[in-house]
Amino acid sequence: MSPARDEVITMLASYGDRTPEQVREKLDSLELAWLIHQVEQRYNAVLDLDDDQIVEMSTVDGAVSVLSKVLPQ
Repeated sequence: MSPARDEVITMLASYGDRTPEQVREKLDSLELAWLIHQVEQRYNAVLDLDDDQIVEMSTVDGAVSVLSKVLPQ
């Protein structure tokens, strides 16, 4: 099962010790790398993302969408 928006925001908030309210919609490259690492650890999965998927994950909503497609249901 893939993470919901709230879980993605919680994972992103743990990068830099922020509160969920401090997480912006647009993700930078370090936040994206952190998120991918966190998802791989929590879901015991290896994400093999192509360039288009990486670009789509530049926002929180985009990340939720891609993760729902690439993680086993």
